[in-house]
Amino acid sequence: MPNFCAAPNCTRKSTQSDLAFFRFPRDPERYSRELLVTRSHKCRIWVENCRRADLEAKTSDQLNKHYRLCAKHFDPAMVCKTSPYRTVLKDTAIPTIFDLTSHLKNPHTRHRKRIKELTEEDLRKIKERRLASSIEQLASKKDAVEDSTSTTEDEPQLSTEEKECREYLRSLFEVVVMLGKQSIPLAACKASEAEYMSNNFQALLDYRMNAGDEALKKRFQATAVNTEYVSATQQNQLLDICENTVREEMLMEVRESRFFSLVSGDLVEFANEKHLPLFVHFVNQHNVLREEFLDFMSFDGDESALVERLEAQLTDRWGLSMEDCRGQAHKATGTSTTKMKAVAVLLMEKYPLALHMPCSHMALNVHLANSLPFPNVQVVMETLRRIGAFFRTPFTQEELEKAVSTHYQKNEEKGASLKQACGSAWTEQHNVFDVLLDMLPPLLLCMDGIRDNDEGKFADTVAANAYSVAETLSDFEIIVTVVILKNVLTFTRAFGRNLQGETLDVFFAANSLTAVLHSLNEVNDNIDVYHEFWYEEAVSVANVMEIPVKVPRLFLRKQRAADVGEIQAEAYFKEYVTVPVIHGIMQEVEDMFSETNLKALKCLSLVPAVMGQMKFNTTEENYADVYRNDLPSPDTLPAELHCWRIKWKHRGKEVRLPTTIHETLQLPDVKFFPNVNSFLKVLSALPVLKLEDNKSDKASDRLQAHLDSVPAKQWNKSLAMLNVNTHVKHDLDVMVDKYCRLYPEDDPETEAGEVAEADAGEVAEADAGEVAEAEAGEVADADAGEVAEAEAGEVAEADAGEVAEADAGEVAEADAGEVAEADAGEVAEADAGEVAEEEAVAK
Repeated sequence: MPNFCAAPNCTRKSTQSDLAFFRFPRDPERYSRELLVTRSHKCRIWVENCRRADLEAKTSDQLNKHYRLCAKHFDPAMVCKTSPYRTVLKDTAIPTIFDLTSHLKNPHTRHRKRIKELTEEDLRKIKERRLASSIEQLASKKDAVEDSTSTTEDEPQLSTEEKECREYLRSLFEVVVMLGKQSIPLAACKASEAEYMSNNFQALLDYRMNAGDEALKKRFQATAVNTEYVSATQQNQLLDICENTVREEMLMEVRESRFFSLVSGDLVEFANEKHLPLFVHFVNQHNVLREEFLDFMSFDGDESALVERLEAQLTDRWGLSMEDCRGQAHKATGTSTTKMKAVAVLLMEKYPLALHMPCSHMALNVHLANSLPFPNVQVVMETLRRIGAFFRTPFTQEELEKAVSTHYQKNEEKGASLKQACGSAWTEQHNVFDVLLDMLPPLLLCMDGIRDNDEGKFADTVAANAYSVAETLSDFEIIVTVVILKNVLTFTRAFGRNLQGETLDVFFAANSLTAVLHSLNEVNDNIDVYHEFWYEEAVSVANVMEIPVKVPRLFLRKQRAADVGEIQAEAYFKEYVTVPVIHGIMQEVEDMFSETNLKALKCLSLVPAVMGQMKFNTTEENYADVYRNDLPSPDTLPAELHCWRIKWKHRGKEVRLPTTIHETLQLPDVKFFPNVNSFLKVLSALPVLKLEDNKSDKASDRLQAHLDSVPAKQWNKSLAMLNVNTHVKHDLDVMVDKYCRLYPEDDPETEAGEVAEADAGEVAEADAGEVAEAEAGEVADADAGEVAEAEAGEVAEADAGEVAEADAGEVAEADAGEVAEADAGEVAEADAGEVAEEEAVAK
C-alpha cells in the first residue's frame, strides 16, 4: 500500500518517486533529556505547520500510524541519507516548506486536505504554546544546572592542610607519569656507600621547585640538601597507583566490549625472575580492533600453577570472565614453548571457546619453527634473533651489504635482491628461511670481517658477538637444519601470508588448509626421496662455505660410549632432523587449526566483500553453532542471514562492499541485524586477525622498544606499563584519591622513616620505647630496678633537710610526665608508661 503525503496541495505518493516519507512523531521517551520537553510538543508543531484542520483532533498515536510527510517539506539539511535504502531525519527536524496558496488559483476544485484559515485567536494560541514550550525547556536546563550544583555542594570540604597535601601528591604523580612516558628510570645510583648521587626523581623535584612549584616548596624548602625527598617505599607506592589507574582505564573498555582474546609475549626477566607479558585483543565501543598491554605475570611453577595464576589474574584482579575469552595466542620462544603449549591445552579443556590460534603479528612459519622442541631448531631460532639484534648496531648493516656484493659479484641481480630482502626485520618475515639460506655465505663472510675489526670500527662486544654467531653458522648441523626448515615450511608460506592478510585472504586461507596438509602428507610419505634432495642441497651450501660435512661431535661421543657402530651423515640427519621436523610441523598445523578453529574462520563470509567474492552463495549457518550462545536471538539467525545476503546482493551499483569486519561494523544498518552484529564482534576478537592500525602502534612492539631503550638492570614493571600505554588517558586527581584512600596512615607533614632531631638547648623528647636524651648530650637512663645516676658518677641527693626515705622493698614509681628534679638543674625524664624504681638508701 503506497504512502500519501499529508501536506496540503501535495499529491506525492511513495510509488511515484524515490522520496522518503516520514511518520508524525509519537514517542518522546526515546529522546535525550535535553530535548524531551521539545519532543513532547513536536507532533503538535507538525500539525500546526501543516495547517490541516482535520488533523488537530487526532491523537499522536493516530497521526503516527496513519499519516506521513514527504521529504520535500523539510529543510534538506535536516534529512540524512545513511545508506541507499535508509533516510532519516535529525532529531530537531520540523516541516517548514508548504504550499498554502496554489489551491486559490482553482477555487472550484474539491480538496480532501482542507487548509485551515488561521484567525487572530489561532495565531495567539500558537504563539502561547510555543512560548510555553520554550519556557519549559529553559526550566529543564535550569534544573539540570541546579542538580549539578547541588552535587558539587554535597562533596566534602577539604581543610587547608588537606588541599596542600593533595597538591603535593599531584605534583609527585605528574613527575612519575612524565618519567614513565619518557622511559626514564627512577632508580638512584650511588658512587660509593658514603657518597650519595641524586636520582632522576629527586632531580626533577628540584627542577620543579626551582620553576616555582609552591606545593613542593612548602614541603621541602627546609629539608637538608643531601636528604632524599621521597623514600623508595613511597616511590613504589606512587608507581603502583599510576600503573593500576592506567590499567583500570583499559579494563573498563574490555568489560564494556565483553568478548576478548588473551595474548602472551616472550619472557622478560625482572630481578632474576622470569615474567610473562599479557595482552588483551578486543573490539572497543567504537568497533575498532585493539590490542593492549596489561601486566607481567610470574612464570614460576608448572603448567597447572601457571593456568591457576592466569585465571586469578584475569578474574580476581581484573574483573574479566574467562567464559568471555574467545581466543588465545602465545608468542613463546626457546624452552618456554613447550610449557605455553601445555598451558593453551589446559585452558581449552576448561574453556572450549578460548581457541588456540597463531598471533597476528608473528609470521606463521616463525611460529611453527619456534614450536619445535628440538635443540638444533631452537639454536637456529635463537641465532636468528641474535642476528636481528646484531644488525641494529651502527655500521653492521653496511658491512653486511658489502659482504653480499663481494660474494655475489658474478650475479649482481641476485645480490641486489638479497640486499633489498635483508632490510628491516627480515628475520621475522614469512620467507625468513629462504633468505637465510641464500645469506649464509655472505653472513659468515661479514661476521669474520667484523670479528677481525682491522679498522677498529666496532666495539669489542660487537666483535665478540660476531665471533659467536660465526661459530654457530659454521656448524654443518645448523646448515642442514636451515635447509630442512626452508623446504618443509615452503608448503605453509603462502598459507601463513594469507592468514595475516585482509579478511578475504584469511577466509581463503581457512579453506586452503586441506591442500596444505595434503602436501605435507605427500612429503612424509616420500620422505626418502625428499631428504636425498635436501641433503644434497645442504652439502652444496657447506662446500661453498668451506665447512666440513660431518656428524655432530656430541652424537659421536655418545655412540662410542654405547659401543654402537658408526652411522653415516645422511642417515643421521634424516633420522634426527628431517623426519622430526616434518612430523612436528604437521602436528602443530593440525593442532593450531582444528575443526572448531576452521569453523570460526569460515564465518568471515559474513563480511560483504567475502560474500560478493563467493557470489552470495555462502553457508554461515553450517558454522554458526560454535558461537550460538553468544547471539542475542539464535533462533532467528537463518532468517536474518538470508536478509543480510539479500541486502548486499541487491545493493545499488554505486554502493561499495565493505572489505573488513571493522568497515562492516561501522555501517549504521548493521544494528538492524543484531545476530550478525554480535557474530562479527566475536570474530573480530580472534587473535589471528590483524590490527587495523599501523605496525608501530602494536602494544607488543611498543613494549619491545621500551625494553631496548632501558638498560636491563633498570627495568621496572610499572614504568614499562606507563610507557607502553602513553595513549591511555589518565586523571591525576583520581590517582591522588586512590593514594589517600590506600595510604591514609601516611603523615603528610613528615616523610616515612624520618628521625626527629632536637635542636641544641631544647629538651629531646622520646617516643614510647625510645631512649630519653638529656640536655647537652647527657643520658639519664632509668630502667626498672636501676638507680638514676647523674653525669660524672654523681649521685642525685635530696635538698638539705629533706630525706627521701622508703621502706625496704618499696618502690617509688614515677608516672608519665612527672619530673624527678636533681641538683645542678639536671632533669631526668621518664618515658610514658615506664617505671623508675629506686631502692631507698638509709644514711
